[in-house]
Amino acid sequence: MIVLITGASHTGKTALAQKLLEKYKYPYLSIDHLKMGFIRSGYTKLTPEDDDELTDYLWPVIREMIKTVIENKQNLIVEGCYIPFDWSRDFEEEYLKHIKYYCLVLSECYIRNHFANIKRYASIVENRLDDVWCTMESVLEDNAKFLELAQKYNVNYVLINDKYEINIDL
Repeated sequence: MIVLITGASHTGKTALAQKLLEKYKYPYLSIDHLKMGFIRSGYTKLTPEDDDELTDYLWPVIREMIKTVIENKQNLIVEGCYIPFDWSRDFEEEYLKHIKYYCLVLSECYIRNHFANIKRYASIVENRLDDVWCTMESVLEDNAKFLELAQKYNVNYVLINDKYEINIDL
């Protein structure tokens, strides 16, 4: 089983991956770690701010890793914002039946009512060294974009509206 978890920054992708690891014992891959490995090693001149280019750069590698995991009858959670919304076009049905996809989206209401908590829990799993760029406006804009794209591509999304509670059964 492959579990893909995507969403804008600060939506709890890594925290959900950690929760699923603890519950199901499935390892997870943080795409941010892969991204920083490529950037720090000099394998790319892209920077952490080059989101669209990073998706184009990283997705072919991640896609083929997913295929290998499925072929080996293993389990893996892949989390990060670098999963394209049209991801499923890259897999034949024999692979798709082994993949579950979740896009986490915070509603405007949730963001406006809980922005202090969004910032407070930003480092719950991994330490964010520089989070000053994260403003209510940027979180609102990023989540509106993810919601629009999730609806446009008709992908599975989890809208967090009143209370931050995500329960996923695999």
